[in-house]
Amino acid sequence: MNALLDTIRDASGDTDAWPADVFEARLREQGAAYHIHHPFNVMLNTGKATPEQIRGWVANRYAYQLAIPIKDAAVLSNCPDREVRREWIQRILDHDGHGDDPGGIEAWLRLAEATGLTREEVTDQRHVVPGVRFAVDAYIDFARRRPWQESVCASLTELFAPAIHRQRLANWPEHYPWIAGDGLAYFRNRVSQARRDVDHSLAITLAHFRTREAQQRALDILRFKLDVLWAMNDAMANRYGVTT
Repeated sequence: MNALLDTIRDASGDTDAWPADVFEARLREQGAAYHIHHPFNVMLNTGKATPEQIRGWVANRYAYQLAIPIKDAAVLSNCPDREVRREWIQRILDHDGHGDDPGGIEAWLRLAEATGLTREEVTDQRHVVPGVRFAVDAYIDFARRRPWQESVCASLTELFAPAIHRQRLANWPEHYPWIAGDGLAYFRNRVSQARRDVDHSLAITLAHFRTREAQQRALDILRFKLDVLWAMNDAMANRYGVTT
């Protein structure tokens, strides 16, 4: 994958296009709008959240966890490239589980139990607020309807995910000692998985969006996905409040 990235960076493209390294830098700049900066998430990671707020976040984010493999299945169904499919399918296995690995959705349910929620109340999604449901559905709809390369580009919010997972691993045991440590396994797993996933999706994005117009489209797509995550936090903040 690193060789592919080097090839892309060295290749000549449209004369009006950004060079690949500049384009990548533009993509990474979008992290300023990542939901790590949302007041609701800042509250969670600075130890100011109440148990109700944490449980509300966990229960609502479960809807997003369920959507991830559905979104990835949509990418596969739209993608004619066998080699891409062979690598992309790992994302579904990571979340749904395979063999002895229970997967990320199961890890999220264990987080829910560690916060005091029952499996039943999480899996039946009784706590999911309308704004979260709408945002998640919009993301799935995008993946089903748009070209697979655009869905790959939308997944590049993973560029910024390891930082948010590391924050939780560093801060939550101190701020919320009542949450059992084994409930944080999801975050530990995703630190390395997200890095691997980014290498693949970034290479595809740099290779596909090669004109300035296409690169601008890619930035718009990434901002759409960032808006999805931000809107979810807006909806949860409206429901559970933000403690300052």
